[in-house]
Amino acid sequence: MDGLIEYAIPVKGLGNGIHPFHFSIGGEFLEQFEDSPVRQGNIELDLTFDKRTDMFVFTFDFEGTVKTECDRCLAPIDLPISGQERLIVKFSLEEEEEEADVIYVNPEIPKINVAQFIYEFIVLAIPIIKVYNCEEDEQPACNQEMLDYLESEESSEPEDTANPIWEELKKFNPGKE
Repeated sequence: MDGLIEYAIPVKGLGNGIHPFHFSIGGEFLEQFEDSPVRQGNIELDLTFDKRTDMFVFTFDFEGTVKTECDRCLAPIDLPISGQERLIVKFSLEEEEEEADVIYVNPEIPKINVAQFIYEFIVLAIPIIKVYNCEEDEQPACNQEMLDYLESEESSEPEDTANPIWEELKKFNPGKE
C-alpha cells in the first residue's frame, strides 16, 4: 500500500478551516486493493477537508468511469459513476466503535490516509446492474451480435408455458367442498 502515500492528509500541519485537495484516480490506485471488483478507471475526485478544533469533516465529490462488462451484452464498457460522500472524524483517546460515516482517531494523529475511504466510495457507486445508455456514444460499445441473439431467444420462447401443477392448485379452494 506504499503507492497510496499521496492520499495521506497532513492534519497536524494544516490550520483550522477549509482545505481543498484534488486526486485523479486510475488503475494504479485501484490495483492497490486486493480482490477489487474493478481494476481500471478514470475518476476525478475533489476532496474538501474541513478542519475544526473538535472534529474533521471530509467531503468526497467524484465523477468518472470504471471499466467493467455490460450486464446486458457482456461487452467491455466504461461505466459512468459519480457520487458525493461525507466522512466525519471525531477524537477519542479510547478505541470507539466506528459508524457508517463517523470514525474515531487519537487527537494527536499527524495524518489521515483517505485512500481506503476513496476506494470504498468508488466501489459503492458502481450500480448492481452494470448497464447504461450507450446508444448516445459516438461508437456504442454494445455487442450487437449478443443483443440480437438475446432478442431472438425471447421471441422464440412460447408465450403460454402454463404449468399444470399451478393450474390444479388454482382449482383448490379450501372454503368450498
